[in-house]
Amino acid sequence: METDQLIRTLAADNAQRAQPVGSVLALTLLAAAPVSIAIFLAILGVRPDVRTAMHNPFFDLKFVVTLALAISAITVSLHLSRPEASLRGWALLLLIPAGILVAGIGGEMMLPQRLPMMTRLVGHNSRVCMTAIPLISLPLLAGALVGLRHGAPTRPALAGAIAGMLSAGLAATLYASHCTDDSPLFVATWYSIATALVAAVGAFAGSRVLRF
Repeated sequence: METDQLIRTLAADNAQRAQPVGSVLALTLLAAAPVSIAIFLAILGVRPDVRTAMHNPFFDLKFVVTLALAISAITVSLHLSRPEASLRGWALLLLIPAGILVAGIGGEMMLPQRLPMMTRLVGHNSRVCMTAIPLISLPLLAGALVGLRHGAPTRPALAGAIAGMLSAGLAATLYASHCTDDSPLFVATWYSIATALVAAVGAFAGSRVLRF
């Protein structure tokens, strides 16, 4: 086989492999979701005053932030599943949830507060948050890594870290329905630390699972 023909064949093979990655990732996340939901319901469950909490814009903001993180990370993960993909420019998508949080913190600061800033930042559930989000994330992270294996990421540790972020975003969406700490300061601190932990696990696992 001539060199040019070999290159065309490999390029076509890579294109064929890249196309179904999104579908496979969606299926593996859907398969993992019931496990994460079962863990959430078994150890936590939805907060009893959720209907009242839904009238609090800062409670709703938590879901906007976590879903923005999950969607941004999924988009970046699919991009990184292609050979020779660069994070340049795409990393800006990951700043969207941070920007939403900054806006939320600014909005909260403009309102009269009954509790001091440090009390709102520390909250009442920081330890639960730090434990629950990583635990609920694990099945989703496993599903994400299986899905991304159908691509050809050339930076497996980075791809794994982003997979950890998308898993943490989805897990945090579940946890947010339990968490009674609605301050954006709490979310910016403890949700972010929990997400960083899952991203670190994802980077470690990805460096091995996604290597080809």
